[in-house]
Amino acid sequence: MTANSGILNRVTPDKVALEIKDPVDPKALEQATAIIDELKQANGKVNKDKLLEVGKRLGDVPADATGFTVTKEECKAAFDGLSDQERTALVNIHQRVKAFAEMQRQSVTDMEMDIPGGKAGHTVSPCKAAGCYAPGGRYPLPSSVIMTAVTARAAGCETVVLASPKPAPITLAAGYIAGADYFLCVGGAQAIAAMAYGIDGHDMPSCNVICGPGNKWVTAAKSIVSGYCGIDMLAGPSEVLVICDETANAKVVAADLIAQAEHDVVARAILLSTSAALIEEIDQQVKSQVDALPEPNRSTAGEALKQSFAVQCDSIDHCVSISDDIAPEHLEIQTKDAMKVGERCANYGGLFVGEQAAEVLGDYGAGPNHTLPTGGTGRHTGGLSVFNFLRIRTWMRVDDATASQGMVDDSITMARLEGLEGHARAAETRSHKKAKTAP
Repeated sequence: MTANSGILNRVTPDKVALEIKDPVDPKALEQATAIIDELKQANGKVNKDKLLEVGKRLGDVPADATGFTVTKEECKAAFDGLSDQERTALVNIHQRVKAFAEMQRQSVTDMEMDIPGGKAGHTVSPCKAAGCYAPGGRYPLPSSVIMTAVTARAAGCETVVLASPKPAPITLAAGYIAGADYFLCVGGAQAIAAMAYGIDGHDMPSCNVICGPGNKWVTAAKSIVSGYCGIDMLAGPSEVLVICDETANAKVVAADLIAQAEHDVVARAILLSTSAALIEEIDQQVKSQVDALPEPNRSTAGEALKQSFAVQCDSIDHCVSISDDIAPEHLEIQTKDAMKVGERCANYGGLFVGEQAAEVLGDYGAGPNHTLPTGGTGRHTGGLSVFNFLRIRTWMRVDDATASQGMVDDSITMARLEGLEGHARAAETRSHKKAKTAP
Protein backbone atom coordinates (compact mmCIF):
# COMPACT_ATOMS: atom_id res chain seq x y z
CA MET A 1 0.00 0.00 0.00
CA THR A 2 1.00 3.59 -0.58
CA ALA A 3 0.14 6.22 2.02
CA ASN A 4 -1.22 9.67 1.08
CA SER A 5 -2.41 12.91 2.60
CA GLY A 6 -5.93 11.58 3.07
CA ILE A 7 -7.11 8.41 4.81
CA LEU A 8 -7.49 5.80 2.08
CA ASN A 9 -4.27 4.09 1.03
CA ARG A 10 -3.54 3.97 -2.69
CA VAL A 11 -2.93 0.60 -4.30
CA THR A 12 -1.93 0.06 -7.90
CA PRO A 13 -3.97 -2.54 -9.80
CA ASP A 14 -1.10 -5.02 -9.97
CA LYS A 15 -0.83 -5.07 -6.16
CA VAL A 16 -4.52 -5.80 -5.45
CA ALA A 17 -3.94 -9.58 -5.37
CA LEU A 18 -1.89 -9.03 -2.21
CA GLU A 19 -5.04 -7.77 -0.47
CA ILE A 20 -6.98 -11.03 -0.87
CA LYS A 21 -7.15 -12.66 2.56
CA ASP A 22 -7.53 -16.23 3.85
CA PRO A 23 -10.88 -16.33 5.71
CA VAL A 24 -9.47 -18.46 8.56
CA ASP A 25 -6.84 -16.85 10.77
CA PRO A 26 -4.21 -19.48 11.77
CA LYS A 27 -3.81 -18.20 15.35
CA ALA A 28 -7.57 -18.00 15.84
CA LEU A 29 -7.86 -21.56 14.52
CA GLU A 30 -5.32 -22.74 17.10
CA GLN A 31 -7.17 -20.95 19.91
CA ALA A 32 -10.61 -22.12 18.78
CA THR A 33 -9.34 -25.70 18.67
CA ALA A 34 -8.09 -25.40 22.25
CA ILE A 35 -11.44 -24.04 23.44
CA ILE A 36 -13.41 -26.79 21.73
CA ASP A 37 -11.06 -29.46 23.13
CA GLU A 38 -11.59 -28.00 26.60
CA LEU A 39 -15.37 -28.14 26.24
CA LYS A 40 -15.92 -31.54 24.64
CA GLN A 41 -16.49 -34.64 26.77
CA ALA A 42 -15.72 -38.25 25.93
CA ASN A 43 -19.30 -38.66 24.67
CA GLY A 44 -18.75 -35.90 22.11
CA LYS A 45 -21.04 -33.37 23.77
CA VAL A 46 -20.14 -30.06 25.39
CA ASN A 47 -19.80 -30.08 29.17
CA LYS A 48 -22.28 -27.53 30.50
CA ASP A 49 -20.16 -26.59 33.53
CA LYS A 50 -17.14 -26.03 31.32
CA LEU A 51 -19.27 -23.96 28.94
CA LEU A 52 -20.31 -21.65 31.77
CA GLU A 53 -16.72 -21.49 33.00
CA VAL A 54 -15.38 -20.55 29.57
CA GLY A 55 -18.22 -18.06 29.09
CA LYS A 56 -17.26 -16.31 32.32
CA ARG A 57 -13.55 -16.36 31.50
CA LEU A 58 -14.08 -14.80 28.08
CA GLY A 59 -16.64 -12.25 29.24
CA ASP A 60 -19.74 -13.69 27.58
CA VAL A 61 -21.66 -13.79 30.85
CA PRO A 62 -21.15 -12.01 34.21
CA ALA A 63 -18.75 -13.56 36.71
CA ASP A 64 -21.67 -14.36 39.04
CA ALA A 65 -23.85 -15.96 36.33
CA THR A 66 -25.39 -19.32 37.21
CA GLY A 67 -26.45 -20.21 33.65
CA PHE A 68 -25.85 -19.46 29.99
CA THR A 69 -29.39 -19.39 28.58
CA VAL A 70 -32.11 -16.78 28.29
CA THR A 71 -35.76 -17.81 28.55
CA LYS A 72 -38.49 -17.03 26.02
CA GLU A 73 -40.21 -15.01 28.74
CA GLU A 74 -37.14 -12.81 29.15
CA CYS A 75 -37.02 -12.28 25.39
CA LYS A 76 -40.70 -11.30 25.34
CA ALA A 77 -40.18 -8.91 28.24
CA ALA A 78 -37.37 -7.26 26.29
CA PHE A 79 -39.64 -6.91 23.24
CA ASP A 80 -42.46 -5.44 25.32
CA GLY A 81 -40.00 -2.99 26.87
CA LEU A 82 -39.06 -1.40 23.55
CA SER A 83 -40.32 2.03 22.57
CA ASP A 84 -43.06 2.13 19.93
CA GLN A 85 -40.55 3.36 17.35
CA GLU A 86 -38.08 0.56 18.13
CA ARG A 87 -40.77 -2.09 18.13
CA THR A 88 -42.19 -0.86 14.82
CA ALA A 89 -38.76 -0.94 13.15
CA LEU A 90 -38.10 -4.47 14.42
CA VAL A 91 -41.51 -5.70 13.25
CA ASN A 92 -41.09 -4.08 9.81
CA ILE A 93 -37.62 -5.56 9.30
CA HIS A 94 -38.87 -8.98 10.41
CA GLN A 95 -41.75 -8.85 7.93
CA ARG A 96 -39.57 -7.88 4.97
CA VAL A 97 -36.92 -10.52 5.67
CA LYS A 98 -39.61 -13.15 6.24
CA ALA A 99 -41.41 -12.29 2.98
CA PHE A 100 -38.18 -12.54 0.95
CA ALA A 101 -37.15 -15.81 2.60
CA GLU A 102 -40.58 -17.36 2.09
CA MET A 103 -40.51 -16.44 -1.60
CA GLN A 104 -37.07 -18.07 -1.85
CA ARG A 105 -38.49 -21.21 -0.28
CA GLN A 106 -41.33 -21.29 -2.78
CA SER A 107 -38.87 -21.04 -5.67
CA VAL A 108 -37.64 -24.63 -5.25
CA THR A 109 -40.11 -27.54 -5.16
CA ASP A 110 -40.30 -31.29 -5.38
CA MET A 111 -40.09 -32.61 -8.93
CA GLU A 112 -40.12 -35.86 -10.88
CA MET A 113 -39.42 -37.01 -14.44
CA ASP A 114 -39.67 -40.16 -16.53
CA ILE A 115 -36.71 -42.53 -16.72
CA PRO A 116 -36.59 -45.84 -18.63
CA GLY A 117 -39.22 -48.01 -16.97
CA GLY A 118 -40.01 -45.66 -14.10
CA LYS A 119 -39.64 -42.29 -12.44
CA ALA A 120 -36.92 -40.24 -10.77
CA GLY A 121 -37.14 -37.01 -8.86
CA HIS A 122 -36.11 -35.00 -5.87
CA THR A 123 -37.72 -33.87 -2.64
CA VAL A 124 -36.96 -30.65 -0.79
CA SER A 125 -37.02 -30.78 2.99
CA PRO A 126 -35.54 -28.71 5.83
CA CYS A 127 -32.96 -29.88 8.30
CA LYS A 128 -34.36 -30.39 11.78
CA ALA A 129 -32.35 -27.94 13.91
CA ALA A 130 -30.62 -24.70 12.93
CA GLY A 131 -27.98 -22.87 14.95
CA CYS A 132 -27.89 -19.10 14.43
CA TYR A 133 -25.06 -16.87 15.63
CA ALA A 134 -25.34 -13.11 16.15
CA PRO A 135 -22.27 -11.09 17.14
CA GLY A 136 -22.43 -9.26 20.45
CA GLY A 137 -19.07 -7.55 20.74
CA ARG A 138 -18.57 -3.90 19.83
CA TYR A 139 -22.22 -3.32 18.96
CA PRO A 140 -25.43 -5.33 19.48
CA LEU A 141 -26.63 -6.77 16.16
CA PRO A 142 -30.32 -7.69 16.43
CA SER A 143 -30.51 -7.50 12.65
CA SER A 144 -28.29 -10.60 12.47
CA VAL A 145 -30.71 -12.42 14.77
CA ILE A 146 -33.54 -11.73 12.34
CA MET A 147 -31.49 -12.49 9.21
CA THR A 148 -30.47 -15.91 10.51
CA ALA A 149 -33.37 -17.16 12.64
CA VAL A 150 -36.18 -15.92 10.41
CA THR A 151 -34.52 -17.49 7.37
CA ALA A 152 -34.19 -20.84 9.18
CA ARG A 153 -37.87 -20.67 10.15
CA ALA A 154 -38.92 -19.84 6.60
CA ALA A 155 -36.98 -22.89 5.41
CA GLY A 156 -39.09 -24.99 7.78
CA CYS A 157 -36.58 -25.89 10.51
CA GLU A 158 -38.34 -27.42 13.51
CA THR A 159 -35.92 -25.99 16.08
CA VAL A 160 -34.01 -22.70 15.98
CA VAL A 161 -31.16 -22.07 18.41
CA LEU A 162 -29.70 -18.57 18.83
CA ALA A 163 -26.34 -17.71 20.35
CA SER A 164 -25.08 -14.22 21.14
CA PRO A 165 -22.72 -13.12 23.92
CA LYS A 166 -23.77 -10.40 26.37
CA PRO A 167 -27.11 -9.94 24.57
CA ALA A 168 -28.53 -6.44 24.79
CA PRO A 169 -32.29 -6.01 25.33
CA ILE A 170 -32.79 -5.26 21.61
CA THR A 171 -31.03 -8.54 20.75
CA LEU A 172 -33.32 -10.44 23.13
CA ALA A 173 -36.31 -8.68 21.58
CA ALA A 174 -35.17 -9.77 18.13
CA GLY A 175 -34.89 -13.33 19.44
CA TYR A 176 -38.51 -13.13 20.55
CA ILE A 177 -39.92 -11.84 17.26
CA ALA A 178 -37.78 -14.32 15.30
CA GLY A 179 -39.30 -17.19 17.28
CA ALA A 180 -36.09 -18.69 18.69
CA ASP A 181 -36.59 -21.88 20.70
CA TYR A 182 -33.31 -21.57 22.63
CA PHE A 183 -31.09 -18.57 23.33
CA LEU A 184 -27.50 -19.16 24.46
CA CYS A 185 -25.76 -16.05 25.80
CA VAL A 186 -22.28 -17.28 24.91
CA GLY A 187 -20.18 -16.40 21.88
CA GLY A 188 -17.05 -17.28 19.96
CA ALA A 189 -15.80 -20.82 19.49
CA GLN A 190 -17.66 -21.93 22.62
CA ALA A 191 -21.03 -21.00 21.11
CA ILE A 192 -20.27 -22.78 17.84
CA ALA A 193 -19.19 -25.92 19.73
CA ALA A 194 -22.34 -25.90 21.87
CA MET A 195 -24.60 -25.65 18.83
CA ALA A 196 -22.66 -28.20 16.79
CA TYR A 197 -22.22 -30.92 19.39
CA GLY A 198 -25.06 -30.25 21.81
CA ILE A 199 -24.75 -29.70 25.56
CA ASP A 200 -24.68 -32.67 27.90
CA GLY A 201 -27.62 -32.57 30.30
CA HIS A 202 -29.46 -29.90 28.29
CA ASP A 203 -32.53 -30.53 26.14
CA MET A 204 -31.27 -28.30 23.31
CA PRO A 205 -30.57 -30.51 20.29
CA SER A 206 -27.31 -30.39 18.38
CA CYS A 207 -27.75 -28.33 15.23
CA ASN A 208 -27.63 -29.72 11.71
CA VAL A 209 -26.60 -26.35 10.20
CA ILE A 210 -24.86 -23.39 11.85
CA CYS A 211 -25.03 -19.94 10.29
CA GLY A 212 -24.33 -16.31 10.98
CA PRO A 213 -21.50 -13.79 10.94
CA GLY A 214 -18.90 -13.53 13.67
CA ASN A 215 -15.35 -12.70 14.63
CA LYS A 216 -12.25 -14.66 13.66
CA TRP A 217 -12.80 -17.21 16.44
CA VAL A 218 -16.34 -17.88 15.24
CA THR A 219 -15.06 -18.36 11.70
CA ALA A 220 -12.27 -20.65 12.87
CA ALA A 221 -14.69 -22.73 14.94
CA LYS A 222 -17.08 -23.05 12.01
CA SER A 223 -14.21 -24.39 9.93
CA ILE A 224 -13.57 -27.00 12.65
CA VAL A 225 -17.16 -28.26 12.98
CA SER A 226 -17.83 -28.16 9.23
CA GLY A 227 -18.42 -31.72 8.14
CA TYR A 228 -19.83 -32.75 11.51
CA CYS A 229 -22.61 -30.29 10.75
CA GLY A 230 -23.28 -27.91 7.90
CA ILE A 231 -22.19 -24.28 7.92
CA ASP A 232 -23.30 -21.38 5.78
CA MET A 233 -19.85 -19.98 5.01
CA LEU A 234 -16.56 -18.89 6.56
CA ALA A 235 -17.44 -15.24 7.10
CA GLY A 236 -14.61 -13.02 8.23
CA PRO A 237 -14.29 -9.26 8.71
CA SER A 238 -16.90 -7.16 6.95
CA GLU A 239 -16.01 -5.45 3.67
CA VAL A 240 -17.48 -3.16 1.05
CA LEU A 241 -16.24 -2.36 -2.44
CA VAL A 242 -17.60 0.61 -4.38
CA ILE A 243 -17.18 0.94 -8.14
CA CYS A 244 -17.79 4.51 -9.23
CA ASP A 245 -17.18 6.86 -12.11
CA GLU A 246 -17.15 10.64 -12.38
CA THR A 247 -20.96 10.78 -11.96
CA ALA A 248 -20.84 9.46 -8.39
CA ASN A 249 -21.62 11.63 -5.37
CA ALA A 250 -18.42 11.79 -3.29
CA LYS A 251 -20.29 12.50 -0.05
CA VAL A 252 -22.52 9.44 -0.50
CA VAL A 253 -19.67 7.12 -1.47
CA ALA A 254 -17.62 8.27 1.53
CA ALA A 255 -20.54 7.67 3.88
CA ASP A 256 -20.94 4.12 2.56
CA LEU A 257 -17.23 3.38 2.99
CA ILE A 258 -17.35 4.63 6.57
CA ALA A 259 -20.53 2.68 7.34
CA GLN A 260 -18.63 -0.52 6.66
CA ALA A 261 -15.43 0.60 8.38
CA GLU A 262 -17.18 1.28 11.69
CA HIS A 263 -18.15 -2.40 12.00
CA ASP A 264 -14.77 -3.53 13.25
CA VAL A 265 -11.12 -2.47 13.34
CA VAL A 266 -10.41 -5.24 10.82
CA ALA A 267 -13.23 -4.30 8.42
CA ARG A 268 -12.22 -3.08 4.97
CA ALA A 269 -13.56 -0.39 2.63
CA ILE A 270 -12.36 -0.51 -0.96
CA LEU A 271 -12.82 2.12 -3.66
CA LEU A 272 -12.36 1.49 -7.38
CA SER A 273 -12.80 4.43 -9.72
CA THR A 274 -11.83 5.64 -13.16
CA SER A 275 -11.49 9.20 -11.85
CA ALA A 276 -8.41 10.31 -9.91
CA ALA A 277 -10.14 13.58 -9.03
CA LEU A 278 -13.13 11.73 -7.58
CA ILE A 279 -10.88 9.49 -5.49
CA GLU A 280 -9.28 12.57 -3.95
CA GLU A 281 -12.68 14.16 -3.29
CA ILE A 282 -14.03 10.98 -1.70
CA ASP A 283 -10.91 10.66 0.44
CA GLN A 284 -11.37 14.18 1.81
CA GLN A 285 -15.03 13.42 2.50
CA VAL A 286 -14.02 10.25 4.35
CA LYS A 287 -11.63 12.23 6.54
CA SER A 288 -14.15 14.91 7.46
CA GLN A 289 -17.01 12.46 8.02
CA VAL A 290 -14.92 10.11 10.19
CA ASP A 291 -13.80 13.05 12.33
CA ALA A 292 -17.48 13.92 12.91
CA LEU A 293 -18.41 10.45 14.24
CA PRO A 294 -18.96 9.84 17.95
CA GLU A 295 -16.85 7.34 19.87
CA PRO A 296 -16.25 4.43 19.69
CA ASN A 297 -17.34 4.63 16.05
CA ARG A 298 -14.67 7.18 15.12
CA SER A 299 -11.77 5.15 16.50
CA THR A 300 -13.08 1.88 15.09
CA ALA A 301 -13.59 3.31 11.60
CA GLY A 302 -10.23 5.06 11.74
CA GLU A 303 -8.41 1.81 12.46
CA ALA A 304 -10.32 -0.07 9.75
CA LEU A 305 -9.54 2.60 7.19
CA LYS A 306 -5.81 2.09 7.76
CA GLN A 307 -6.15 -1.21 5.88
CA SER A 308 -8.67 0.10 3.37
CA PHE A 309 -7.60 1.34 -0.04
CA ALA A 310 -8.45 3.01 -3.32
CA VAL A 311 -7.46 1.97 -6.84
CA GLN A 312 -7.56 4.15 -9.94
CA CYS A 313 -8.56 1.98 -12.88
CA ASP A 314 -8.27 2.50 -16.62
CA SER A 315 -11.94 1.76 -17.30
CA ILE A 316 -15.11 0.45 -15.72
CA ASP A 317 -14.31 -2.97 -17.19
CA HIS A 318 -10.99 -2.78 -15.35
CA CYS A 319 -12.89 -2.00 -12.14
CA VAL A 320 -15.13 -5.00 -12.71
CA SER A 321 -12.14 -7.28 -13.30
CA ILE A 322 -10.44 -6.22 -10.05
CA SER A 323 -13.70 -6.49 -8.13
CA ASP A 324 -14.21 -10.04 -9.41
CA ASP A 325 -10.72 -10.95 -8.16
CA ILE A 326 -11.55 -9.62 -4.70
CA ALA A 327 -15.14 -11.01 -4.61
CA PRO A 328 -16.28 -8.47 -2.01
CA GLU A 329 -18.96 -9.11 0.58
CA HIS A 330 -20.86 -5.97 -0.43
CA LEU A 331 -20.51 -4.52 -3.93
CA GLU A 332 -21.94 -1.09 -4.68
CA ILE A 333 -22.20 0.25 -8.22
CA GLN A 334 -22.43 4.03 -8.51
CA THR A 335 -21.85 4.71 -12.20
CA LYS A 336 -23.69 5.57 -15.37
CA ASP A 337 -25.84 2.59 -16.43
CA ALA A 338 -25.25 1.05 -13.01
CA MET A 339 -27.45 -2.00 -13.59
CA LYS A 340 -25.57 -2.91 -16.77
CA VAL A 341 -22.28 -2.61 -14.90
CA GLY A 342 -23.65 -4.75 -12.06
CA GLU A 343 -24.72 -7.44 -14.49
CA ARG A 344 -21.13 -7.71 -15.73
CA CYS A 345 -19.86 -8.45 -12.20
CA ALA A 346 -19.44 -12.14 -11.44
CA ASN A 347 -18.18 -12.44 -7.86
CA TYR A 348 -19.73 -10.77 -4.81
CA GLY A 349 -21.92 -11.48 -1.80
CA GLY A 350 -24.60 -8.85 -2.28
CA LEU A 351 -25.02 -6.32 -5.10
CA PHE A 352 -26.30 -2.78 -4.48
CA VAL A 353 -27.11 -0.93 -7.68
CA GLY A 354 -27.25 2.85 -7.93
CA GLU A 355 -26.80 5.73 -5.51
CA GLN A 356 -30.06 5.10 -3.64
CA ALA A 357 -29.44 1.39 -3.02
CA ALA A 358 -27.37 1.96 0.10
CA GLU A 359 -25.68 -1.11 1.51
CA VAL A 360 -27.02 -0.15 4.94
CA LEU A 361 -30.56 -0.71 3.63
CA GLY A 362 -29.52 -4.30 3.01
CA ASP A 363 -28.09 -4.47 6.52
CA TYR A 364 -31.43 -3.53 7.98
CA GLY A 365 -33.88 -5.66 6.16
CA ALA A 366 -34.82 -4.57 2.66
CA GLY A 367 -35.45 -8.29 2.24
CA PRO A 368 -32.30 -10.06 0.99
CA ASN A 369 -30.08 -11.53 3.68
CA HIS A 370 -27.16 -9.51 5.05
CA THR A 371 -25.13 -12.59 6.04
CA LEU A 372 -22.79 -12.63 3.06
CA PRO A 373 -19.51 -14.29 2.03
CA THR A 374 -16.30 -12.39 2.79
CA GLY A 375 -12.58 -12.83 2.22
CA GLY A 376 -12.99 -13.84 -1.42
CA THR A 377 -15.35 -16.74 -0.72
CA GLY A 378 -17.94 -15.06 -2.93
CA ARG A 379 -16.04 -16.70 -5.79
CA HIS A 380 -17.67 -20.02 -4.89
CA THR A 381 -20.65 -19.35 -2.63
CA GLY A 382 -23.50 -16.92 -2.06
CA GLY A 383 -25.13 -15.33 0.96
CA LEU A 384 -27.26 -17.00 3.59
CA SER A 385 -30.65 -18.12 2.32
CA VAL A 386 -33.28 -20.76 2.96
CA PHE A 387 -31.24 -23.06 0.72
CA ASN A 388 -28.61 -23.39 3.45
CA PHE A 389 -31.19 -25.20 5.57
CA LEU A 390 -32.74 -27.34 2.83
CA ARG A 391 -31.82 -30.84 1.70
CA ILE A 392 -32.51 -31.73 -1.91
CA ARG A 393 -32.64 -35.52 -1.95
CA THR A 394 -33.10 -37.61 -5.04
CA TRP A 395 -35.07 -40.82 -5.52
CA MET A 396 -35.84 -43.28 -8.31
CA ARG A 397 -38.03 -46.28 -8.88
CA VAL A 398 -38.46 -48.81 -11.69
CA ASP A 399 -41.98 -50.08 -12.35
CA ASP A 400 -41.43 -51.76 -15.73
CA ALA A 401 -38.38 -54.06 -15.75
CA THR A 402 -38.63 -54.67 -19.49
CA ALA A 403 -38.62 -50.96 -20.32
CA SER A 404 -35.58 -50.47 -18.10
CA GLN A 405 -33.35 -52.98 -19.93
CA GLY A 406 -31.43 -50.39 -21.95
CA MET A 407 -30.47 -48.65 -18.71
CA VAL A 408 -29.46 -52.00 -17.20
CA ASP A 409 -27.26 -52.84 -20.19
CA ASP A 410 -25.56 -49.43 -20.07
CA SER A 411 -24.85 -49.88 -16.35
CA ILE A 412 -23.27 -53.32 -16.92
CA THR A 413 -21.02 -51.94 -19.65
CA MET A 414 -19.96 -48.89 -17.64
CA ALA A 415 -19.29 -50.92 -14.49
CA ARG A 416 -16.85 -53.17 -16.35
CA LEU A 417 -15.18 -50.17 -17.99
CA GLU A 418 -14.52 -48.90 -14.48
CA GLY A 419 -13.30 -52.31 -13.29
CA LEU A 420 -16.14 -52.69 -10.78
CA GLU A 421 -17.23 -56.28 -11.38
CA GLY A 422 -19.50 -56.35 -8.34
CA HIS A 423 -21.42 -53.42 -9.77
CA ALA A 424 -21.75 -55.19 -13.12
CA ARG A 425 -23.08 -58.35 -11.50
CA ALA A 426 -25.57 -56.40 -9.38
CA ALA A 427 -26.94 -54.86 -12.58
CA GLU A 428 -26.97 -58.27 -14.29
CA THR A 429 -29.36 -59.61 -11.65
CA ARG A 430 -31.89 -57.18 -13.19
CA SER A 431 -31.02 -58.14 -16.76
CA HIS A 432 -33.34 -60.21 -18.94
CA LYS A 433 -30.27 -61.49 -20.81
CA LYS A 434 -28.19 -64.38 -19.61
CA ALA A 435 -25.41 -63.03 -17.38
CA LYS A 436 -21.91 -63.12 -18.85
CA THR A 437 -19.61 -63.27 -15.88
CA ALA A 438 -16.19 -61.80 -16.57
CA PRO A 439 -13.26 -64.22 -16.18
